[in-house]
Amino acid sequence: MEELIQLAGFIEQRNEIAGKITALIGRPAQIGHIGEYIASKIFDIQLQESAAAKAVDGYFSSGQLAKYSVNVKWYGKQECILAISPGLQPDYYLVMTGPHANAGKSRGEVRPWVIDFVYLFKADELVKMLQERGTKVSVATSVPKRYWHDAEIYPSQNNPDLILSAAQKELIVLFGSKV
Repeated sequence: MEELIQLAGFIEQRNEIAGKITALIGRPAQIGHIGEYIASKIFDIQLQESAAAKAVDGYFSSGQLAKYSVNVKWYGKQECILAISPGLQPDYYLVMTGPHANAGKSRGEVRPWVIDFVYLFKADELVKMLQERGTKVSVATSVPKRYWHDAEIYPSQNNPDLILSAAQKELIVLFGSKV
C-alpha cells in the first residue's frame, strides 16, 4: 500500500511538470513533441502546424539545409533502431538519443530524456542502403552501427551535411547526461 501512495505522489509531480512543459511548447509533454520543439530551436526548424502530419515534422529554415524537410526523433537510448515510415519519406531524419544501450534486458533501467548524440540521415539514401541489405523498413528498423557512425553530427562531426556551430553544441549540452 505504501508503494502505491508513493507512486501516486510521483505521478502527481510528473503531471504538474507535464502541464508546465505543455504550456511552454504548445503540445502534449511527450518525448516526441518535446524533441521536435528542442530540435526546432537548436536547428532552426519550422515545425508543421499539425503534429499529426505524416512523415515530415518540419523544414529547416536556414543554413545548409534550408527548405529541406525533416522528421525528428528523440530516443532515450541509442539502440540502433529507427522508426522509418514506409513509403512517404522526409528529406532527412534528425535523431537525438541518450546513451548507448547495453545489450541484454532493460528491466529496472532508466530511459532518460537526455541528448548525448545527434545524427542526421539523408532519408532516401538510408532507405536505399537498408533495402539493398534486405532490411525491412518499418517503425522499428534495425540500422547498422556504421550508418549511425557516419550520420553522427554530435558530439563527433562525422556527417558534413550539417555542420554545428559552437552555439548549437552549447545548447545540446543543456540536455546531455549529467553523469
